[in-house]
Amino acid sequence: MKKNIALVAGGYSGEYVISVQSAAVIEKHLDSSRYNVYKIAITRDGWNYTGADGQAVAVDRNDFTLTINGNKIKFDAVFIGIHGTPGEDGRLQGYFEMLDIPFTSCGMVTSALTFNKSYCNKVVASLNVVNVSKSVHIFRDQPFDTKAILQELQLPVFVKPAEGGSSIGMSKVNTAEELEPAIEKAFKEDVQILIEEFVKGREITCGLYKANGEFTVLPATEILSTKEFFDYEAKYTPGKAREVTPAEAPEEVISLIQATARKLYDKLNCRGIVRMDFIWEEEKNRLFFLEVNTMPGQSENSIVPQQVRAAGKTLQEFYGTLIEECLRKK
Repeated sequence: MKKNIALVAGGYSGEYVISVQSAAVIEKHLDSSRYNVYKIAITRDGWNYTGADGQAVAVDRNDFTLTINGNKIKFDAVFIGIHGTPGEDGRLQGYFEMLDIPFTSCGMVTSALTFNKSYCNKVVASLNVVNVSKSVHIFRDQPFDTKAILQELQLPVFVKPAEGGSSIGMSKVNTAEELEPAIEKAFKEDVQILIEEFVKGREITCGLYKANGEFTVLPATEILSTKEFFDYEAKYTPGKAREVTPAEAPEEVISLIQATARKLYDKLNCRGIVRMDFIWEEEKNRLFFLEVNTMPGQSENSIVPQQVRAAGKTLQEFYGTLIEECLRKK
């Protein structure tokens, strides 16, 4: 008997468009012989499923069901395809956990922790498995002193919203005069900001997941940006960045990245597909943690789909594994 799968897309953040693109790819590659897929758009205006007839059907948020032509549809699992809030920050995860509906991502606590870059950095640093860049965490409703920040951190620094993705609101600051405008820019996106020292090196990212207790670590990708850093334009504008999969770094470096990613996955209690981003400081041969993506992009040219194909797998096989694993966990 085919299982009913809710594919949630959209969200409340600036990553809405990227989420819609990811969800379109996920929907295309979910096996229709095994799953009845209902794509549900989650926006601030409502949670709705639009059928083939073009009619929008609102989700009953009391139990996350749909009623279509008098038939009540309950879901066996939810495939979360939302980048940013509320699908990557623990809010939907907590909701589905309360309703006892399996879903394809990390749980509420892990999602909330990893979504906040500053708090996540503090936890990762305490694990002593990888280097973490020195940083300062500031809040919009609390006083801060740019001179004190520059005494604590060495330029250049990155200024970024603590809770956000796709590098929206992020700046690289090379001079003291650039810090205040960068902070103002980031505060337009979030009430918390992470300011961290720049590490000169090569950005390498690794996707991984667990199924039946066994890790699958995907081939690593090196990101080569034509911009000063891998910002929103570089991520989503053709020709602005080159992503090399598998990464052409030394074998021992790739092995270290993959082993570190496995340790962090377990230590942070991750579930489903996660992408771990690192900076390899080539001159000193040191590895630095960058961030954890618990809902990495799934558009056709996104990094994880590239890695899945490089591993010799199909997206249909990959997405099916994620669904079956969350069902098995229940």
